[in-house]
Amino acid sequence: MNFVGVDGCKSGWFAIELNETNKFKIELFANISDLWQKYNENSIILIDIPIGLRENYPKGRSCDLEARKVLGSPRRNSVFPVPCRQAIYEHTYESACTVNEKHFGNKISIFAWRIVPKIREVDAFLLKNESARSQILEIHPELCFCNLAGKPMHYSKKKKDGIAERLEVLKQVCPSTNEIFSSSLSRYKRKEVARDDILDALSAAVTAKLGHKHGFTSIPENSEFDPKGLPMQMVYFSNRM
Repeated sequence: MNFVGVDGCKSGWFAIELNETNKFKIELFANISDLWQKYNENSIILIDIPIGLRENYPKGRSCDLEARKVLGSPRRNSVFPVPCRQAIYEHTYESACTVNEKHFGNKISIFAWRIVPKIREVDAFLLKNESARSQILEIHPELCFCNLAGKPMHYSKKKKDGIAERLEVLKQVCPSTNEIFSSSLSRYKRKEVARDDILDALSAAVTAKLGHKHGFTSIPENSEFDPKGLPMQMVYFSNRM
């Protein structure tokens, strides 16, 4: 079994693969289809991207609302309001804001707009590839770190202290953390893969492995599905055993 953590980055999708014996592989994919082609068998793929989109329900996804409550201030700000499905298929910020305001009553944040192309890519892929839906699951890195550590992270992942804080959490559950981090930094330039992209992908890979062995926890506990049948649910591994 392969345990794959995926995070969107400037050059596409950064993936870290762990196996049963703690060996690892790192790879950069141009698109989600290429990633799926490699990992469509005997793999659990956890990805940091919204899966399942509301269309006419302005209160947002329950998983986002619950994640914010769990994380508290200031980490809850990392869980941004997800645009409606109609808006992510618009190709200008202005038109996307207009569409989102029509259906949700509010515009889209600039931060959310920056990752709309990746949300759109994954949404379109899963709508066309039903077989992938049981293997590609949504995570939020800060929720993963929070549950691995037993508490939300104190520092921003963009800061030196935040990187060190998250590496320390990962080292407790993944002996090869330092090697994975340094190998990723060496192989790819920062304009391709940022430091926090590596942390996020590794948190997902570790969560996939631990969740497979001990069981995943999800929010909301009872699955919700969007109008197209995609689950609106985040998974994580709780280290409170």
